[in-house]
Order: sequence, then C-alpha cells, then structure tokens
Amino acid sequence: MISIKNLTVQYDKHVVLQHLNLEITSAVTHGILGLNGSGKTTMFNAIYGLLKISDGEIIFDGKVLPKTIISFLESELYFFSNITAREFLLLFENKNNIDVEQLAAMLHLPLDELIENYSHGMKKKLALLSLLPQDKPFLMLDEPFNGLDLQSVETLKQIIFKLKQQRKTMIISSHIIETLFETCDVIHYLNEGKIEQSFARENYNQISETILKKLNDNTANKLNSIFDNKA
Repeated sequence: MISIKNLTVQYDKHVVLQHLNLEITSAVTHGILGLNGSGKTTMFNAIYGLLKISDGEIIFDGKVLPKTIISFLESELYFFSNITAREFLLLFENKNNIDVEQLAAMLHLPLDELIENYSHGMKKKLALLSLLPQDKPFLMLDEPFNGLDLQSVETLKQIIFKLKQQRKTMIISSHIIETLFETCDVIHYLNEGKIEQSFARENYNQISETILKKLNDNTANKLNSIFDNKA
C-alpha cells in the first residue's frame, strides 16, 4: 500500500495540492476524477518525485516511495529527436518477455518510423508500449486515453484488464469518465487540491447523482443566463 499523507504542493504562492490524503491499495485500480486544474497531473508528478512537495509524505511499506517500482505514463510526452520507435523501445529491458512486435502491430505503430513523425495519439501508444515490458508493480497512467482512436481505446482497456489480472497496482486519470467506470475498482474525486470523496464500484451511481449533477446544474444555469439575456 502507498500512503499519501497531507500532501501539499505549491508554485510560488499558488497552492495546487493542499493536505491531500490518499491510500493507494495494492493490486487495486484507482481512478482519479477531477476538472482541469484540479491538480491531477501535479499529484502524479509529486508521487513520482518530479516535483518538490511543500509538505506531507508519500510512504510505501514504511519507507519513502522508490521510483524503481513505478512505471509512469505522463500526460506530456517527450522523446529523443531523430530516433525510431524501435530504437526507443530497445532502451528498456523486456523483463516479462512480452511480444512487443505483436502488441505494436495491434496498436498500429510502425516501429521503424521516426517518432517525430508520429501523431500525438501514436506517441501516447508508444509511451504505453514502453512501460509494459518493464513489468513494474505500480503503474501511473495520466490521461492514457487522450488522443486515442476508438479501436485503440478499446485495446487499452483490455490491456488494463490484463494488468489487473496480474495484480498490478494502477492509478489512472481520464477526462472520459466512462473509461474510469469500466476499468477502475475505486474512483477518487479530486477537487480544489484535495481528495473530496472516494467511490467503490458498487457506488459509482453516486458520482452521477452528486458530482456530475452539480456540474451539469452549474453549467445549465450559466448557459441559461447567457442565452436568456442575449440581445
């Protein structure tokens, strides 16, 4: 289990995460739901150690969480220039002897093409493909479905199901709430820098009845104000 206690991250005077608490249970797939700017990516970066935290701690088995157990799919992707996808994948040890060629074909990735010629969605799939052979116990996937076509979304969901069968611990954020409903065992609502609520799978209907209803009502009220008062 990974315990996040009182996690606070701020940029200058702007506080992004404020005393965030979260228990990431092992062998469970956790979803992170939140609006743009709620702090999802900041939380992922803080867990991985890419950001200096202002306060709090992230503990794994009583010790500081090591990067060595984490595979992290970032929302913003960076690759070396003038390198093919095949050359990029050779940088990573294939610990579980996964058939990278076959999986690349399923994802429609031309491995001998320069990565700089890839679309955003193709780069996302390549980054995901680089994580799987590393066979680490904890995966963080920040907006993994963003930029993927319909077939690739379905393939990614099946990959996640396979990882669940292997008892991987995963934490996933997504703007496509249906993908969280389908793949996650528990969904945490991140709002204004804190985990406001957590929902087990059997209580996912409460997300629609409370959070989504409130957001939709606020949107409807604003639109009514705009359109009802048009010149």
